Amino acid sequence: MSSRRRTITTGSLLTASFSAVMIFSFSAGADDPGPMSDQGGKAVDEAPAGVKLTTSLPEKISVDNGSQETAITATVKNGGTKESGAIRLLVVGFDGLSVKSVKGCSQIAEKDLPEGSNSGFACAIDSLAAGKSKSYAVDATFDLKKEGKICLPVQDADGTKTFWQQGPVPFGANNPSPNAPATPLLLGTDNSPVTPGGDTPGDSSGDKSGDKSGGEELPRTGPADQVLPLGAAGAALISAGVAGLWWTQRRGVRSES
Repeated sequence: MSSRRRTITTGSLLTASFSAVMIFSFSAGADDPGPMSDQGGKAVDEAPAGVKLTTSLPEKISVDNGSQETAITATVKNGGTKESGAIRLLVVGFDGLSVKSVKGCSQIAEKDLPEGSNSGFACAIDSLAAGKSKSYAVDATFDLKKEGKICLPVQDADGTKTFWQQGPVPFGANNPSPNAPATPLLLGTDNSPVTPGGDTPGDSSGDKSGDKSGGEELPRTGPADQVLPLGAAGAALISAGVAGLWWTQRRGVRSES
């Protein structure tokens, strides 16, 4: 094999290898929640001096169209200069969004749920140091025939004060694809459900999910860019690399003949 042929072949192999690394790296980071946002959040009661508590949610989530399951990351942060002391984060679901579990947190009894909610969990935090944050893995379901909202209040340990509250803020899609494997939902977007049977939004408006007779009513507080599918781009590059390798080998054989 001539040195020129070896050089071209090696270059094609490197292109294919680089493309494979792109795909594997993207797959390995699939659990990354992506860009986070505090949209729909505001301070309520005054926090202790030097403490600044906020929360954030993913700008985009994906709902399995078959199981209705979705995963959400809820993050609380102390952006102040002093430790927060004992606090708790609540993760509360409304309408079509039901919170099934939050890792490391306790389920809120139905009678203690905020008014209008259908599910919720309380996450006790001994103290959050200045500049630090803590994230929680939230497992939920989303009925795509309904609108769905989530709420993240941050309170003192006994729940008498709410220092910050994000939501109830909606997740939704303006143009759902009911026949696709999954539906992407954007934070701060009202869901406009469309089903294969031609159901229109509001079919389930009479649903009374959740106990509205107990608990306190939470105060109400207020589309992300589409993400380039790097996996598809990487696959195209791999195909180009393999085609290049095949072409240079054919060219080398013809040159030698």
